[in-house]
Amino acid sequence: MRTWLITGCSTGLGRALAETVLERGDNAVITARDVAAVEGLAGAYGKNGLAMSLDVTDAAQIAAVSRQATERFGGVDVLVNNAGYGYRAAVEEGDPEDVRRLFDTNFFGAVALIKAVLPGMRERRSGAIVNVSSIGARICPPGSGYYAAAKSALEGMTGSLRKELAPLGITAMAVEPGGFRTDFAGRSLTQSAVPIADYADTAGKRRKEHDTAHGTQPGDPAKAARAIITAVESPEPPALLLLGTDALDAFGMVLDAQRAEMEHWRALSASTDI
Repeated sequence: MRTWLITGCSTGLGRALAETVLERGDNAVITARDVAAVEGLAGAYGKNGLAMSLDVTDAAQIAAVSRQATERFGGVDVLVNNAGYGYRAAVEEGDPEDVRRLFDTNFFGAVALIKAVLPGMRERRSGAIVNVSSIGARICPPGSGYYAAAKSALEGMTGSLRKELAPLGITAMAVEPGGFRTDFAGRSLTQSAVPIADYADTAGKRRKEHDTAHGTQPGDPAKAARAIITAVESPEPPALLLLGTDALDAFGMVLDAQRAEMEHWRALSASTDI
């Protein structure tokens, strides 16, 4: 029996993952900024579920969640950093405070949770850290520069973390979902307050008032939850798990384009050697 600590469980992928973990008989520390949103889910599974309030930008709450997970279940076996939200803005439009808040939640919050659970994992010489990124980190759509940057930072850190933890019996992986039927493109999505007209045909097309994707995304959160569990429990968990055929297709196109560009500029790149 594993103990999972999952952030951002009020809706979407986080909630689907919490439900699936509990249905399997594992323990789960289910967190959300508004604990009332997850109390019913935790209560339905008796002693296996623990609902806690968690704003991942609040150091005191992170410490409390880590402490309670240890007291109740003996520690955290799997940390899933799922809490996050999107921000749409042309780079020039981005409000500094909005951008700082975005990074505090999507990147620095995840780092703080990792640091909170790693001492226990290192002591037990086992554990898994799952950092939920986005295919946006790969395709970098116009209007999502800051979000792509935050998720790229998360992925870069995860890659180094994986190498640091492998000798200790702990794994780390990033997850890149495509479009899923969650609140990401609805309630959770934020954007710059004042658009700049010159970006109407690029970033402007992806503002909330013009976005028709919400509710039509191809991904099923329940299936994504099962895929994450399968990857975590595999003998060799992947460094990067793509979720959805749209993510697979987009990832492949980016790789092909990058390789073609690398080959086109190969001679110039190689010319800089001493």
